[in-house]
Amino acid sequence: MLYAGLMLQAVPHHAPCPARINQKDDSRTSQVPDAAAPQSGFAGIMAKSGSLAHALTSKRGARISLVAVLVAVIALFGLLSGFEAPGGNAQAAPNSESAQAQDLLATFPNADVQPVLVVATRDDGAKLNAQDQQALTDLTPTLEAAVGDQGPDQAASGPLVSDDGMAGIMVVPLTTGDSNTETAGTIKELRAAIADNAPSGLTLEVTGGPAFGADVAASFEGADFTLLAVTILIVAILLIVTYRSPVLWLVPLVVVAFSDRLASLATNALGGALDLQFDSGIISVLVFGAGTNYALLLISRYREELLLTDNHRDALAAAWRGTAPAILASNVTVVLSLATLMFAVIPGTRGLGLSAALGLVIALAAVLFALPPLLAVCGRRVFWPFVPRPGQAPKRASGWNRIASAVVRRPVRALVAGGLLLAIMATGLAGTTVGLNQVEKFRVQSESATGLGTLSQHFPAGEAQPTMIVVNSAQAPDVVAAVKDVDGVVRAHPAGETADGALTKVMVTGEYAPGTPEALAQVEQLREIAHAVPGADALVGGGVATDVDARAGNDRDFLVIAPLILGVSFVVLLILLRSLVAPVLLLLTNVASAAAAIGAGAWLSRVVFDQHALDLQVPLLAFLFLVALGIDYTIFLVHRARAEAEQHGTREGMVRAVTHTGAVITSAGIVLAAVFAALGVLPLVTLGQLGLIVGFGVIVDTLVVRTVIVPAIFGLLGDKIWWPGRGGKHDARPGVSAGDTQPDDAPAPELAGAAR
Repeated sequence: MLYAGLMLQAVPHHAPCPARINQKDDSRTSQVPDAAAPQSGFAGIMAKSGSLAHALTSKRGARISLVAVLVAVIALFGLLSGFEAPGGNAQAAPNSESAQAQDLLATFPNADVQPVLVVATRDDGAKLNAQDQQALTDLTPTLEAAVGDQGPDQAASGPLVSDDGMAGIMVVPLTTGDSNTETAGTIKELRAAIADNAPSGLTLEVTGGPAFGADVAASFEGADFTLLAVTILIVAILLIVTYRSPVLWLVPLVVVAFSDRLASLATNALGGALDLQFDSGIISVLVFGAGTNYALLLISRYREELLLTDNHRDALAAAWRGTAPAILASNVTVVLSLATLMFAVIPGTRGLGLSAALGLVIALAAVLFALPPLLAVCGRRVFWPFVPRPGQAPKRASGWNRIASAVVRRPVRALVAGGLLLAIMATGLAGTTVGLNQVEKFRVQSESATGLGTLSQHFPAGEAQPTMIVVNSAQAPDVVAAVKDVDGVVRAHPAGETADGALTKVMVTGEYAPGTPEALAQVEQLREIAHAVPGADALVGGGVATDVDARAGNDRDFLVIAPLILGVSFVVLLILLRSLVAPVLLLLTNVASAAAAIGAGAWLSRVVFDQHALDLQVPLLAFLFLVALGIDYTIFLVHRARAEAEQHGTREGMVRAVTHTGAVITSAGIVLAAVFAALGVLPLVTLGQLGLIVGFGVIVDTLVVRTVIVPAIFGLLGDKIWWPGRGGKHDARPGVSAGDTQPDDAPAPELAGAAR
């Protein structure tokens, strides 16, 4: 989403105003073609958009545009405010066996009534005595009153005392709500009643499926606000550092914040209309990351144009014409990559693709059509106290020139060093496993998690999450007899029939903790044996079975979608570079960089954060974002190198390209990495791991891949990199040596300097 697409050299430059004609422009080296030169692609489209740039930035046009934008935003807010995204969070594919079993289980009487487990232990660690057991029995009416009337056949029971006599279980049927949030209210009342009436000397913990769902909902209370606040703070700090202005940072931040809110409403409406499931936190980070970087590119070019003309509106129009192709191409690249998620079978992954793509389109529209008129109204003074004026010397970028020259001069040494670093990072993949159980998915342990731990110490761990098998009633006895012999099965028995008596559900309790390899293997065994019973038409479901299907679905999605992402990236590189060698090598470099980032992130998760595995969706989503962002950076750098190569040769062209783009790529990388790091404030381990891997990978990509490895490849191959085509053929403006200037489109070098 960052600065992909055509370089500024490949877009038409605006007609010079008098201030430009009278000023000697010997401080810029960009190879910008003459306006009359033929254009193609995004550049050709934008070459015809001068009237739109004028409409957005002229004195009258800016005001009209702002009013139009405000009216449109208010109308959309009113139109979309009534929609809510679906609250589902299906882990497995809709056509999986566990999902089909769950659909059938919903047809049984009292299907919405699920057991909540109250685990009791003595504070002193001794065995439960007769007095303790009687006190728990006397607590039964209190528990039933807390959860409400569940019907005559749904009374609380217990205590069931463990074989070691040190723990007891009370089973409390509870009618679940339409969402975890609704169920959370009942669980909260149950825990409050227990706290007020708990027998002396006993510790009581509420666990089980409904309690886990309630704790999940409770853990996210206020999380969206926290994420938004942290993201805004990060972006504000980085913009202040970049622009060195106490005023300017507010302008893009307001635009991006409004686009994020509009994206939230729009994705809710889309999700409701198409029944999509997605994580709004990821979409918010993408919108803020993309919008901020689009604004960074536009305002940076705007500041450079202000060094050439006294008329800030002309400067802004020129900046819009110059950066719109890059912003548009960048957006299209990532949106197409996200579109590949439509082929996923996991609902949350598929829903994220469409929703995130819509959010990025909204961010694009906000920056291209709301930010320019707002900047035009504010004028040059928005840069106070460092207001750019004609005649001021541009910043230098000699540091990037020295690095690029050294790399191209000794490409083998640089390529080996960069490749060795990526290889070391990739070793983190060794020993990496994928899949967290229900307890491990949250950073902060809840009462349901600690209760499950207590239960597992004294009872079969599968008590909290039994496996449910739906069978034809006539064959139910045969299925029960067959599954009882499976290793690790504690008991199996019929647990109810449908109203017409056609189907029976068989409850199977295992001795293994949910999510462990033994529990997953047990489900596979149960399926094999239950399916073999003639005429049973058995479907094995339940929490552990869902975990098995979720793992299989995510593996399938990675194998199908990862090649599609690479295919999209290859086509984009092929079209823009008109070469076969460069796209292949650059794509291989991107894949190596993504693998290294995932490996390093997995290692850090294990060693630093004590997370023994990555969550199921992390590898695919991390690969998507790392490859898409890496391709953006690659296009930004290599397209510039192609334009420079026409005048200076491939090797010198790459040196100049790094010189001109080093600061802007590094600044963009730091901003995006910091925004992704904000995901770490959420309680879900999945988002924290994704933020860590993508944030770390973006930094490595900008500082190592784009600065060392890619220039080394160009230095090693020279003109062969463009086979079968040749370098760019754009007419170039005369300039001075590449080491003398800051790039035309680069921001202030504070962030880049800090990175060095």
